[in-house]
Amino acid sequence: MDIQKIIEEVVSKLKLDPKLLAAFAADPVKTLEKTFNIDLPDDQINAIINGVKSKIDLSKVDVGQAVGILGKLKGLFGK
Repeated sequence: MDIQKIIEEVVSKLKLDPKLLAAFAADPVKTLEKTFNIDLPDDQINAIINGVKSKIDLSKVDVGQAVGILGKLKGLFGK
């Protein structure tokens, strides 16, 4: 598995979608697992999260936007 390739893919998608970026800022693990269909061991998920965070400044992200998108994701999966 090429972690760097996954990081680049996630970063490019997050930069294009502010709501997805907000969801990632609020709950990166859930966003990676649900939106990007990534199911990896914790150490690999954390490596991806840290890699993405090193490439995107999350300090300016409005996490309030994430509430709506996370609720929609939850509805999609019936949970």
